[in-house]
Amino acid sequence: MLLASACLLPVVLGTAQARSVRHQAPASAPGGNIIQAISVKGNTRIETSTVLSYMVAQPGDTFNQDDLDRSLKTLYATGLFKDVTLHRDGNTLLVDLVENPIVNRIVFEGNHALKDEDLRKEISLRPRAVFSAETTAADRQKILNQYASKARFGATVTPQIVRLSHNRVDVVFNINEAQQTLIKKIVFVGNHAFSEARLAQVISSKESNWYRFFSSSDEYNPERIKYDAELLRRFYLHNGFVDFHMVDATGELAPDHKSFYITFTVHEGDRYRLGKMDVRSSVRHVTSEMLRPHVELFPHQIYDGTAIQNNTKNMQEWLQASGHPFAMVRSEIARNPEKHVVDLLFDVTEGPHVYVERIDINGNTITHDDVIRRNLPMAEGDPYTPFDRKYSKLGLQDLGYFSSVSVDQTQGSAPDRVNVSANVVEKPTGEFSLGGGYSTDVGILGNASIKQHNLLGTGVDAGISGTVAYYEKQADISITDPYFLNRNLVAGADFYFIQNNYQTYQSYKESQYGMSLRLGYAYNRYLSQSWNYTLVDRQVGNFYDASAVAQDPSLIQWVPSIYVQQSAGWSLLSQLSTSITYDRRDQRAKPHSGYMFKVGGDFAGLGGNSKYARVKADGAYYLPLDDLTGNHDWTFQFKGGVGYMGDWSSNGNRNIIDNFYLGGENLRGFLQGGVGPRSGHIKVNGVYIPAQGQEDLLGGRFMYTASAQLNFPLPMGDDLGISGRGFIDAGSLAGLRVKHLYTNRTNDGDNYTPITGDNLIPRVSGGLGVSWKSPFGLVNIDGAVPIRKEHGDRLYPLRFGFGQQF
Repeated sequence: MLLASACLLPVVLGTAQARSVRHQAPASAPGGNIIQAISVKGNTRIETSTVLSYMVAQPGDTFNQDDLDRSLKTLYATGLFKDVTLHRDGNTLLVDLVENPIVNRIVFEGNHALKDEDLRKEISLRPRAVFSAETTAADRQKILNQYASKARFGATVTPQIVRLSHNRVDVVFNINEAQQTLIKKIVFVGNHAFSEARLAQVISSKESNWYRFFSSSDEYNPERIKYDAELLRRFYLHNGFVDFHMVDATGELAPDHKSFYITFTVHEGDRYRLGKMDVRSSVRHVTSEMLRPHVELFPHQIYDGTAIQNNTKNMQEWLQASGHPFAMVRSEIARNPEKHVVDLLFDVTEGPHVYVERIDINGNTITHDDVIRRNLPMAEGDPYTPFDRKYSKLGLQDLGYFSSVSVDQTQGSAPDRVNVSANVVEKPTGEFSLGGGYSTDVGILGNASIKQHNLLGTGVDAGISGTVAYYEKQADISITDPYFLNRNLVAGADFYFIQNNYQTYQSYKESQYGMSLRLGYAYNRYLSQSWNYTLVDRQVGNFYDASAVAQDPSLIQWVPSIYVQQSAGWSLLSQLSTSITYDRRDQRAKPHSGYMFKVGGDFAGLGGNSKYARVKADGAYYLPLDDLTGNHDWTFQFKGGVGYMGDWSSNGNRNIIDNFYLGGENLRGFLQGGVGPRSGHIKVNGVYIPAQGQEDLLGGRFMYTASAQLNFPLPMGDDLGISGRGFIDAGSLAGLRVKHLYTNRTNDGDNYTPITGDNLIPRVSGGLGVSWKSPFGLVNIDGAVPIRKEHGDRLYPLRFGFGQQF
């Protein structure tokens, strides 16, 4: 594997050469061969006492050649001197010095791909430090290594020394960055079961192409080649090739230094299937029969090293969580090359009993020790298991306060004791952002926020944010303590103002300002509960009434139905909410496997004039398709939800903004709120007539949704940051929630006021979508068409949005 090319320095950097020490004592020298005094000359910055402290030979010692040579080497080793000469004058040892100059400044010329501050972090030379030719040469190589990490293997660095007065120098690094050295060709040798195209999908390195301008995957990196070799090994073991091994992985630089050729030479071996499987246990009170239901594999399936490893880990975690903290599970395989079968045994043994003696926290200068300790899965005196180290690191990384985290262990005061060290490097946790974008729901938008995710090192998250959009304005002040009262409690508060202008598809505006108090806690790693109290002052209105229409009939399209007018004016919401979540997803941000279930409810009426109860349940299941596709980017996800609300008092305010709404995000292909009860009739001069414009969307009491979605990669998607999805959404909404139903049975001669869309007939839509992690932010586009709809449903076939923070 080729390294970065080096260029010869055009200037001599002054490497000092040790001079021989000659001491000829005069025949009449008094005191014989004893050093009576040491005379130091040539030192201007460095004190004589400092020079003498470095020397091995001292007054009173003999003129010993070995001591003089060692003194010479020691003085050179300090790096303070360019030249050192020792010689004898009678019984006096003369030390003649030429001091190294002082670095005045360090200059980088010709660099564009790397900034000056990035290069200064790498080198050892510093202004006002002693100049050293050896250090300069070492710094040159460090700069070349930095360019090599940027795939610029043709870069050259030439140090030049500019001598100044008063024994000072400027160090100038002249840099020729050269072009990036990209991967021109990737070749696989020895593969028979899988094509080169299939193996190319497995590795992270890619051949250079025009569309990879946002990606670094086509840049040659020796460490990435090692990583790719490991990816290939895992891929083959995942697909049953037990005897696979990587013969060689090499990168060859083209003669013109402009490209690399990568060659992976593999030995596949034969594919194996699983044969017999069994569990053996030597742990007290743990039988094989207890563990066999936890074997997630089955006979005759293709051998899968990843699945076996995961099964072993899951079984061990279950044992440790079930009161056997020192249980160890190892998988043992026995090959049968003739039948191409592997027998599998899960061996459960009692591991060494080890306890945590001491936990040390290192590297934190802002974050309090207790913030770090409370995120570790163990404390002093607890059992220490192999998984504790893993979950300690993951727990600290998930905080987001540190740029790097490592967890080390050392032997304690006894064989069964360990000391655990959590070593962290902090990073800035404050955030100031400005952003802009577009959303289908609110139009062109701009936002600004100031946040601190680790306020004064306490772990408290606080922030102020604001959004201004064409159809929405919002401001929010939020604070969250993830360890309230030093307990397993997440507490927070929000104070907010929201103004929505729905008049693009509704006939009213809504404004609200209020506060929300939050409290949550976790029963274990998977089960958690949250409580929320909300107090909101709300206003619905800003529409034309019948008298305005009587003066100007053209305004009739902007007059809401009688059911919307019932919600006009002021209302106060006082609501208590709770939800319980059971989450077994592999990750929260972008799940690939696992499931989640959430059930909750809202109770309004603890004060205020809105009085209702609402229950909701949602679930999601994620099915990885790695086994079928051999690609981690394929996932099937299923989601469903149901909700119902009812009024527990006839005197309560029945505001339409509290209702369930269906469409938009929860039913793509339909307008937000476009499915469910609606009305478009108004009263003018005592007569109800149909509005000439759009119908009002009233929401409903009962709603159900279901969705099936396939997430899949797209050609060139990894390089461009694009992924695709196909989906089918279904759902319905019904249950009119109004104070009075206006019909022709009233005594004042009013005409019948119909309600449409109030039924539970399922609406179904299907479509495709893409997500793009662009330089301008995340772009989402979903296109959907209705497969089943009802007359009057409001459609919206294309939804998209993008935004960016900078």
